[in-house]
Amino acid sequence: MEDANISPEEFEPIVLGLACNWCGYAAADQAGMAKIQYPTNIKLARVMCLGTVDPYLVMNAFHKGFDGVILIGCHIGECHYVSGNKNALSVVERIKKILDIIGLQEGRLRIEEVSAGEAPKFAKVVKEFVEELKVLGPSPLRRTEVRV
Repeated sequence: MEDANISPEEFEPIVLGLACNWCGYAAADQAGMAKIQYPTNIKLARVMCLGTVDPYLVMNAFHKGFDGVILIGCHIGECHYVSGNKNALSVVERIKKILDIIGLQEGRLRIEEVSAGEAPKFAKVVKEFVEELKVLGPSPLRRTEVRV
């Protein structure tokens, strides 16, 4: 059942964040320790490398009702697993095409390069993504309560 009772003013997107252990998750940790605020809309999960993220996991997040998914990892050329983030980029581009085909809008999926020392950038990209999702509105697959 879709949650059609959310007004645009009340809408708060629910975001799945997949962060690489070495950079993305470390940046989130640094943001927390530095008390840099970012939206609590994000449910952050640590993965060893963005290259290990299965497209099924991303699509399942949308199926479960998440309004957006953001992958946060190492800068290109700095992946601890050499080319994991490059592989993730190509996977994200393919998933975006699928999202457009099925009517979910490619803007609901994002990948960002954030190093461990870039806590302010981590907070900034999460804030920006949440704001972009507010403009897109609730996912057509959103339920009253997202099943995690």
